[in-house]
Parts: sequence; structure tokens; C-alpha cells
Amino acid sequence: MSILQYVFWFFVAILVLVTIHEFGHFYVARRCGVKVLRFSIGFGKVLTSWRDSQGTEFALSAIPLGGYVKMLDEREGPVAEDELHRAFNRQSVGKRIAVVLAGPVANLILAVLIFWLVLAVSGERGLAPVIGKVEPGSVAASANLEAGQEILAVDGVTTLSWQMVQKQLLRRLGESGPLTFAVRYPDSNLRYESEVVLDDWLRGVDEPEPLSGLGVAPYIPEIPAIAGEIQAGSPASVAGLQPGDHIIAADGQAMNGAQDWIDYVKARPEAVINLTVERNGEELNLAITPERITEADNTFGRVGMGFAPYEWPEDLIRRWDYSPVSGFVAAVDRTWETSAFVLLSVKKLIFGEISTKNLSGAITIAKVAGSEAENGWRSFLRFLAALSVMLGVFNLLPIPVLDGGHLMYYLIELVKGKPVSEKTQMVGYQVGLVMVIGLTVLALYNDIMRL
Repeated sequence: MSILQYVFWFFVAILVLVTIHEFGHFYVARRCGVKVLRFSIGFGKVLTSWRDSQGTEFALSAIPLGGYVKMLDEREGPVAEDELHRAFNRQSVGKRIAVVLAGPVANLILAVLIFWLVLAVSGERGLAPVIGKVEPGSVAASANLEAGQEILAVDGVTTLSWQMVQKQLLRRLGESGPLTFAVRYPDSNLRYESEVVLDDWLRGVDEPEPLSGLGVAPYIPEIPAIAGEIQAGSPASVAGLQPGDHIIAADGQAMNGAQDWIDYVKARPEAVINLTVERNGEELNLAITPERITEADNTFGRVGMGFAPYEWPEDLIRRWDYSPVSGFVAAVDRTWETSAFVLLSVKKLIFGEISTKNLSGAITIAKVAGSEAENGWRSFLRFLAALSVMLGVFNLLPIPVLDGGHLMYYLIELVKGKPVSEKTQMVGYQVGLVMVIGLTVLALYNDIMRL
């Protein structure tokens, strides 16, 4: 995928989420009797605009990295006497809270609807969490986990797939205390419990990998070394390999799977390899010479062939299908779980349990957006839903300049019976602005370092 495509899908995601967020503010403000002066998608110079019957200007602006809803407010300019009742600052504190909450809530509602659509239409698929390897001396080894076992639960939460295992492990990053597993052996229904005590597990590690940090590798069936696509003019083509050829041996050494063949070829650039292949039930002998490839001071052999498509065994695939009702319930649960995980991650960042180098910005979002779009509409919609939750939850943090900061001031007003002083609010907004800009710069720096 080209850079332009990554940028395109990034802006698609941002524009959808910002539009929904700002529409939440706009809709509730209208319902509360507040006059909306402008609904803008983007910042900066207005490129095009139009007005509705109530005088609201709908604008598309030059910098498509956000948006805003501008409401009639005495704090931003004089208001005509006959319109004072429509000014935002003249509304009850309850109505102001409703308007502020509406944006983040709209993002959470969008997430529920997207998750619901994806779950109801296509359900879920995942790989059974069967352990392929346990590293000696690792956390997993201390928990007595073994190759061949299937992980049924982590910390008491059912894990039907590796994605679920990963999710539970991510919650324990940087923590100390007992980590529990429930497992079973192949062809057995008996459930075994095990436990290991964590001690600041992967605390402060840059880009931690929970599975490798645990010391386990998923079980992956051996993919047979059956030729798929053959590149024209490649060593494989010159040697006479054809799609469907099963590579049995190389220089008399058995090739037990695709990985054996890949490793053998990489280690022998420009060396003649005598092959034994099976074609249409007959064995043939071929000779192939891998070309020499050098990348970043690393030299290896390559023959220019792919492998035939491989389908995973059915017993390693987990499927969940949903009715419209059960899909909606699952979508609400997914949105709630994602929200809780975002808040937990914020807490871990504040207390140093996970490194600030894990913060990501626009560049990473663009890369993920493009990759998920490339994987299909379901993957992109799931990404969009997760990002919508993150945007909604982040905006609810009690940081002045964010919706959560406004909400904090209004809740104080609700308790005290009078508004927070404008001077205090202005100081808070300045501090909040510095915090948000600082986080944005740090996230962008991390993105650039990853590049």
C-alpha cells in the first residue's frame, strides 16, 4: 500500500470520528435551545460553507485534523438581548453538562453500532490458544505451562482465542502479583489451574510483547512445502518448478515443511541445490541455484516462489456467530471493555507501569488505518470502532481544554452552586493546552523514532 493510501484511510477515519463527535455536541445543543453559530469539520481557513434555516453555518475547513462546534456565548462576544436565552453560558448547569457529554457519548454509541454491525454480519474468528513452545526459565515455565496445552482462561477470564489471551496479558503489563491460568491437555476435558507471581512484569519496556514476555509461542501447524506462485525469470522458474510441486528433499535432506525449505534456501545463495519434488504422484529431480540478495548488510538466498494457500485445521479455529440481539449485547460489552482498557492504560502511563514510548500519534494511526483497510472492510470497521472508543474516553479525561475538563468545572459548579472563576478556568485551560500539546509532540516523536 502506498503512502497516499495510508494518508487517505487516515483521513477517512479521522473525518468520520470527528464528524460524529461534533454532531453529538451540535444535536444536544440544539435540543437544549442553544444557538449553534458554526459546525466545522477541520480547522483554519473555511474552504466551503452553507447555512441552514436556523442560521448555523456548516463549514469544511483547510486542516482536516479535527473539528469544532461554535455556540452563541457571551464570553466570546456581545449577544443581542433577544437571543440571550439561546446563549450557552446562560443555560442551566445540567444542560451544559449534557452538551459537553454529547460528543464523547456519540463516539461510544458509534463504536457500539460498528461492533454490532461487524459481529451480526460476520461473527468472529480466532485461533485456538494452543501453546507451541515454552521458553525455559520464563514466566510461563514458572507457571508450569507446557507445549500442547490450550489456555482456557487467564485471571479467571475465558480465553477462546489468542487475541483474548493477548488482551488479558496486556492488562497485567507493569504489574506485580499472582497471574493465574486454566489449561487443558489435547484430547482431554480436564481443567488444570496454575499460577505464577509477577514482579513488575515488563514494567517500562518499550513496545512490550506480552506473549514473548510470558515466554510462550503459539502452536503453528507445519505448512507443507508446496509451490504456489512462481515468479517469471526467477531461479525457481529456470529450474522448472511448477505450481503444485511438493518439495520433498534438498540435497538428500528431508524438507518437512515450508520453513525448512525457506531456511535451506536462505543459507545457500548462489549454491546449486539438488531437489526431489513430487508432481502428479511422480518424483522428479531438479537443480536450482538461489540468487544472492543483500539487504542492510544481510546476505541470503532467494528462489522467487511462493507457497500454495494453506487452510488451518478446523480444530484450531474458533468461530462465534451472533444473532442481532446477542450481537448488540456483545457490542456493548466490547465497547465497555475497550473503554476500561483505555483508562487502565492511562493509569499505567501515569504511574510508569508502561513506557511513554508506547504512545502513538498520527503516523502510527495512519499506518494501522491503511493496514486494516488492506485487510478488508471488517478489519477497518473494527479499527474504526476501537479508535472511536479511544477518542471518546480520551476526551472525557479531566484535562482543561478537553470535554472532560469542561465537565469537571461544571460538576464543581453543581456542587458549589456557583461557577468556577474565569481566572481559575483560564489558568486551567493554559495548563491543559500545554499538556495536550506535549503529549501530541511526544507521540509524534515516538512515531518518527519507529520509522
